Amino acid sequence: LKEPYTRVDDGVREGGEVSMFYDPMIAKLITWAPTRIEAIDAQIDALDRFEIVGPGNNVDFLSALMQHPRFRSGNITTGFIAEEYPDGFHGAPPSSELVEALAAIAAFAATAEADRARRTDGQLGKRLRPPSEWSVKIGGAEHLVAISTRGITVDDADIDIALEYTPGDRVVEAELDEAPLTVRIARTRTGFKLTTRGATHVARVLPAHVAPYAQHLIEKIPPDLSRFLLCPMPGLLMRLDVGAGDKVEAGQPLAVVEAMKMENILRAEKAGVVKSVNAAPGDSLAVDAVILEME
Repeated sequence: LKEPYTRVDDGVREGGEVSMFYDPMIAKLITWAPTRIEAIDAQIDALDRFEIVGPGNNVDFLSALMQHPRFRSGNITTGFIAEEYPDGFHGAPPSSELVEALAAIAAFAATAEADRARRTDGQLGKRLRPPSEWSVKIGGAEHLVAISTRGITVDDADIDIALEYTPGDRVVEAELDEAPLTVRIARTRTGFKLTTRGATHVARVLPAHVAPYAQHLIEKIPPDLSRFLLCPMPGLLMRLDVGAGDKVEAGQPLAVVEAMKMENILRAEKAGVVKSVNAAPGDSLAVDAVILEME
């Protein structure tokens, strides 16, 4: 072999079931290149191109592993995941350059959507031109993106990016500094969800002249789920170690769920009293199914 190549071995078909009773493997991704780093980079590019709708998957996690400096160096052991992700996986951290590129992509897509909206028949008055300046908020930071025939600027700095987007596209193939960048894109009520390089980023996109008023909107506070014991993955409830009215201490085993041929012990995050039990041993549970509730 001399030329790098990428191969996908899959074992699912349309209408097939990914069961919780066996390894829920959708596919295997294989890349080859003359060097380890080149093969790893090929994995990252290929993982960005996967489109899996429906079942949850570990594509982002695998991409994060490929980008991790310790993995890339080969200095790993069987304890790598536990050591590097003790609190679980929450997405690969993006570089500032990647965030700027995502802001540019989100603004470009918003411009295309606004351009299509202005062509709707039956509008009163003249057709409005789509905004050329956008406020894009990603991860708590706002970026001013300006789009013109001369190019795109992010926070008043030129960005070397080339892309195409048509409303309805699910994937954007861009070139950032002449390097390929694949981004999965999905509309939200206030912008887009952009997935690439091992993480999903929510971008709020507003015309620049509208964005200052967003601070007056009431923020929806997510519900407090800390009193619930939720099933972390599809599985079979093998055992319940507590009942309604029982007092529990932090770290105490509460239940055992079997998934992927492994038994997973679910423990109490804090001390308290069990208010109610919502599942019984032998039940098949979906992700986030409530097993029990604490007072």
